[in-house]
Amino acid sequence: MTAFIIFLIALAFIFDFLNGFHDSANSIATIVSTRVLTPGKAVIWAAFFNFIAFIFLGLHVADTIGKIITPEYVDAYIILATLVGACIWDILTWWLGLPTSSSHALIGGMIGAAVAKASASATIILSSMLNFKAIIKIVLFIFISPAVGLILGLIIGTIVMWLFRKAAPRKVDHFFRKGQLVSAAMYSLGHGGNDAQKTMGIIFVLLMNAGVISSLPTSVWNTNQIEFIIIILCYSAISLGTMSGGWRIVKTMGQKVAKLRPVDGFCAETGAAFSLFFATLLGAPVSTTHTITGSIMGVGSIKRLSAVKWGVAGKIVWAWILTIPGAAVISAITYALFNN
Repeated sequence: MTAFIIFLIALAFIFDFLNGFHDSANSIATIVSTRVLTPGKAVIWAAFFNFIAFIFLGLHVADTIGKIITPEYVDAYIILATLVGACIWDILTWWLGLPTSSSHALIGGMIGAAVAKASASATIILSSMLNFKAIIKIVLFIFISPAVGLILGLIIGTIVMWLFRKAAPRKVDHFFRKGQLVSAAMYSLGHGGNDAQKTMGIIFVLLMNAGVISSLPTSVWNTNQIEFIIIILCYSAISLGTMSGGWRIVKTMGQKVAKLRPVDGFCAETGAAFSLFFATLLGAPVSTTHTITGSIMGVGSIKRLSAVKWGVAGKIVWAWILTIPGAAVISAITYALFNN
């Protein structure tokens, strides 16, 4: 491998770290805001389950990401522009305290780089570069994933409230303080399993283009030494990012969208976790941010619709919508600058 390829792999790990850093709030906001765990203990808890997700979940999402751009058109500058666009967008939205999707920032970066490459060439047709079927599926999930999270959060919350309707509030609180440790662990498994694979997909397609590997791996347990090392390093990077904690977003997720109790946090995390397990096994690179936010809204709306601060939610939705085009623009500019 050339020094430039090694540099790009290192940059991919930086993005993976930023992904965990940016999305740390998704895993710990509810458990911190309900005071079940301190922030320090919460990030360690979440990071551990982020890491061990590779044991339970396959590589279906990595395969999807690796095929967004037809591999034969991928070059080092495409990967560079993709990662720069995604990293800059992540840092910008972290600074603003907006829980946007690192996944969609990465996908937007890929699209922007592909458009820039096609525009700079008289022989490349954009429709032959991009897998529009996969892109449409991903764009649809911008709206589907928070809706599924909201519905599951609402259903699980309603069932739990009915089952414990006669229980003393103190007993309910005590029970779900312990239960939230389980739900937060489940959610962190889903988060690590879905998000770490997105960086893997980028690295694997880069290594394919460089001739280091021959195809995209389909199973964690059926890989060569290089591929397995990449898998472990991707899960390690996202776990370290989670341990660093994006505290600005924790406040938005944990208290500004809706006030949460331990029982509410349990229901929100459980609903989001099941959504992520299902999507990951189907190979759908969904937004963990969208899923948990939708679930929090669903649980918050059980009490009354006014319990959800819809003004804050509206700003978050606009940030979701702008993520793919925003990262795409940064990526396209980066490709144009470095490929001249």
